[in-house]
Amino acid sequence: MRPNLAVDLHGLRFPQPVLSASGCLATGHDVPALVDLQKLGGVVTRSLTFGPSKGWATPRSAETPSGLLTAVGLQNPGALAFVEEDLPRLVKAGVPVVASVAGASLGEYVNVASTVHLKPGVVALEVCVSCPDDEREGEPFYARPERLTEIVGAVARLSRVPVFAKLPPLLPGLVETAQACVRAGAFGLTLIDAVPALAVDPQRLRTRTATPVGGLSGPAIKPVALAAVYQVSRALPDVPVMGVGGITTGEDAVEFLLAGAWAVQVGTALLVDPSVHVEIAQGIMRYLKEKGFASPDELRGRVRVRDAENGSA
Repeated sequence: MRPNLAVDLHGLRFPQPVLSASGCLATGHDVPALVDLQKLGGVVTRSLTFGPSKGWATPRSAETPSGLLTAVGLQNPGALAFVEEDLPRLVKAGVPVVASVAGASLGEYVNVASTVHLKPGVVALEVCVSCPDDEREGEPFYARPERLTEIVGAVARLSRVPVFAKLPPLLPGLVETAQACVRAGAFGLTLIDAVPALAVDPQRLRTRTATPVGGLSGPAIKPVALAAVYQVSRALPDVPVMGVGGITTGEDAVEFLLAGAWAVQVGTALLVDPSVHVEIAQGIMRYLKEKGFASPDELRGRVRVRDAENGSA
């Protein structure tokens, strides 16, 4: 029997488990000619602020060994412009939309969520908590667990669609923070956000990006992301987790599913090959056929821990 790639996250359904990660397809304005959106499980938008934002200064990206360093900021047209101009294109393409919600204050998060959560085509919200908090001297919202859960809780209470909290990997208590987000009302979790990183040009004695510390993505962070998915999924087995970080092949995606992810997001690899999501989905399908599984749901959390004494699982 041919496996079915559709996944069901407690009623939130995607036609296949591979979505685009936030930022990589911007807000969908100029991607239809490059990316076959209908072959994506869903599109996570660039993080939206209430008003338009130009983002940070250039240069904004630098290649590093096995990864891409980006320091883009929150460049986006604003929530209202997204709803009026970009969302209709995504809806016309027939792809489920997960709107990434951002802001510099609690009020801005609420305003963005209010603007987008009931719009046709928006099936979920993803809360970006890596933004600078203007009400806390610019420290990231995730720096204080109580502040992070305040933001997630406010969006979750307002939203009529499921809300995912996107967490960075290097929190002192990642599992505890994930649990707090769920208690605050999060439907699910996205793991992980980019890893804080720096690239230096030694010949010119300067940083490679205008904003020194950016976010590292790509294959270099895959083991970090897998560990986060595994740890959180073990602690919260009934909470939907979307795994993201360094996925470039079907086998990479399968690893995330086995570690406990319910679906995956692909980011940097899409910037290199706009059709990579098709290859990844095909790779998942081949694996399901080879192993005799009926769907990606049957892979979730099935990874076994190797026996330390005899080297077997």
